[in-house]
Amino acid sequence: MLNTTEHDFLVLEQATFDEFGSTGIVMQTDFAQVNLAAVLFGVAEEHVEVTPELRVPKVSERALITVPPFMITGHIHLMPGRDLRQALDELMGRFLPVTDAIYWSDRVGEARTTAVIVAVNHNRAQILAPHREIDPWAGLDRASSGSTPSDASTEGSPDDSDANAAPRPPDPAWPDVDRPADG
Repeated sequence: MLNTTEHDFLVLEQATFDEFGSTGIVMQTDFAQVNLAAVLFGVAEEHVEVTPELRVPKVSERALITVPPFMITGHIHLMPGRDLRQALDELMGRFLPVTDAIYWSDRVGEARTTAVIVAVNHNRAQILAPHREIDPWAGLDRASSGSTPSDASTEGSPDDSDANAAPRPPDPAWPDVDRPADG
């Protein structure tokens, strides 16, 4: 439906609007005109059958899609017989289907949610395929990263005790969501 409309707006019936990350009021309406360019993604909670005449054989590729402030992982579907770069270059459509999807936003506090299919606004998305998660802190000594020269002179002294140490104030450069569990 999102790719078949020729208009830039879609009229929905019996719509509910809930701003992600908000604890404010949820709005319900009989009709809503939605600007498709403003939509980040749509979520289907049930399997959507594809019309057989529209079905084109494709290859499934695991991907990470960013639609700030959201992240989505799942399978994108690419034309077969092409290398990944060419297949990504040939992706078409206003909205791209992502199947077996998980979406979340650490920035706005939205927990990971699974969906059968998520339709991502292609004009607002960055697609990473294949992707791999890395630890940006790998190889760094985290224990010494917060020490200062004055700390170094007292480390290991007989009076140094974790039980008596006052907790460190939070570092304003680290939002709570991104702060490592150990400090």
